[in-house]
Amino acid sequence: MKKLFIPFVALALVFATSCKMDQTKEAKLPEVDVDIDTEAGQLPAFDVDWADVNVGTRTEMVEIPKVVVVMEETEIEVPYLDVDMPDEYGEKMERTIMIEAEVDEFEHNLEIEKVYASGNNLIVVSRLEKMETSLGDKKVRISDQIKLNAPDLNVKHYVVGVKPNRVFNDAYMYVNNESDFSDKVADYKVIYSK
Repeated sequence: MKKLFIPFVALALVFATSCKMDQTKEAKLPEVDVDIDTEAGQLPAFDVDWADVNVGTRTEMVEIPKVVVVMEETEIEVPYLDVDMPDEYGEKMERTIMIEAEVDEFEHNLEIEKVYASGNNLIVVSRLEKMETSLGDKKVRISDQIKLNAPDLNVKHYVVGVKPNRVFNDAYMYVNNESDFSDKVADYKVIYSK
C-alpha cells in the first residue's frame, strides 16, 4: 500500500507547486481486515484555483499603412435600363449594377459590355483588358456600372479576361471568352449591349 501512496504524494506535490489549491477533504486509506474484508477508502479532494487571466486593451505605438482616397463628383453618362416586367415580378426599384476589380502591376480597363435577361435572371458580361501603363507597386480598384430600374432580379457576373491575382476579385466568374458561357445564355435575350 505504501508503494502506491508514495507516487501519489509525489504527483500531488508537483501539481501543488504549479497552482494554488485548497484541500477540501482528508485522505482516508482503506481499512483491511485479516479475513480480506475491506471498506472503501477515500481519495483526497482539492479545490484548484488556476491562473487568473485578465483580458483588456492597452495603447501602443505601431506603424500602419495609411491610404488616402479622394472622391470627386463628376458628371458622366451612365447606361440606364428601364425594364417593364409582368406584375408577378413585383414593383420596380432603381439600383446600380456594378462590377469592380482590384489590379496591380499594370493599369486595366473594365467595362460592362452586355446584359442578358431571362425571367427574373440577369447575366452581366464585362470585359477586363490589361493596358501598357505600369502601376509600379500600387494596387488599384477599377469599376464600371449601369443603372437598372426593374423588379428585384437575380444578377450573375461573367468577366471576360484574365483574373487578377487579388482576393478581392473572387466575387465574379472569370472566363477566357464568351464561348465559355454561351450555353448559359442560349435562352436569354440581350437587353443591353455597348
